[in-house]
Amino acid sequence: MINKRLLIKNLLAHNDENSFYDKKRQLNLHTKEGKAKFLKHICALSNSNPSNNSYIVVGVEDATNEIVGDDFFDDSRIQNLVNAFLENPPKIQYENVPFPSLPKDKVVGLVTIKPKSKTSYFKKGIHTIVANSTFVRRGSNTSPTTEKIPYSKQNIETVISLENNSRNSISYTLESVLDFINNRHKDLESNYKVFKELFVVCWAGNKKKVRDKMYYSRVDIELVNEQVKLFYSALDEVSIAFDEDSFSITEYVSLGLNDKTSFYPLEKVSIHFFDNGYYKIDTQLLFDPPQYNKKMLHHIYNANNAILVKLLKGVVLQPSEKRDLVNVPHTLMICYLNGFEDAKQKLIDAKPYLKAFDNPLVYVSFKEVMRILRKMKYD
Repeated sequence: MINKRLLIKNLLAHNDENSFYDKKRQLNLHTKEGKAKFLKHICALSNSNPSNNSYIVVGVEDATNEIVGDDFFDDSRIQNLVNAFLENPPKIQYENVPFPSLPKDKVVGLVTIKPKSKTSYFKKGIHTIVANSTFVRRGSNTSPTTEKIPYSKQNIETVISLENNSRNSISYTLESVLDFINNRHKDLESNYKVFKELFVVCWAGNKKKVRDKMYYSRVDIELVNEQVKLFYSALDEVSIAFDEDSFSITEYVSLGLNDKTSFYPLEKVSIHFFDNGYYKIDTQLLFDPPQYNKKMLHHIYNANNAILVKLLKGVVLQPSEKRDLVNVPHTLMICYLNGFEDAKQKLIDAKPYLKAFDNPLVYVSFKEVMRILRKMKYD
């Protein structure tokens, strides 16, 4: 079992960017340009490493190798993005890896690209990449190619050595459990559960009982054997269930208008553990967006749009508008899911202004909304 934090350290310590490894300050999958760049690197690394895993590390300064972290990224639909644009798509895995030096809401992203024999290429264009384009890695550069790509075994020994030197140990596991409970979440109720005598899941959060059912907020859930954060949310609430073989998380989102909100189930993630040392994660989207009166929504949509226009023009907002801005992302999402097609793009265009706003909850709200919309698009 590989300790992903140790693997990232070994990648950063022993290798500059090369034909099996790339690093990024952050991923931007909100725009076509950001998606195109990500897909291009996936395509190139896959084609250059048909016999071994290849990796992208996210949340690292390119020039200095400093670990600065990035936002927790929900990977449950990222494979669908790759499948949508690449022919012969590789299987990829995006994992959120916590580091002691980072805040609770920051992680380092690790993209693992599994080996495969067939050449990947773009089956349809995106941004400036045209259909039928293919890419390879030459050293640290991602380059287009029209030549047939020969089957290569050039990185097998190096990658196997890196992975073997990143294996987990009892010491790492025990230290991680103690750190999770006693240091990082000493202000929250924390728990752990051992599965199949091998896997340890830790979770922490604020508990709240509603109609005989327990919910958690400010939830952090980790598979500590691999140093992987399975779930993190500053806003949404979840219910947790487990037996001897599985651990499941059902996430809920609070949505509503005019201060009348309800909790809607968004997604259920189930981790199944097996005796042979493997586990499998299944994801089921549960979200059925609420429907509202179109006439009422039209009025609310115009009011929210007026606040965004002021924000984009640099006009000082009134105190009531500042309070409303926290709810603008969720309200525009409701509008978008009720047929206001341009609501999503208006929200994306406002991203830099929401991020720079002095109330950090505004940008947190934006990120949560984009995460929900991404799940729905690629479900």
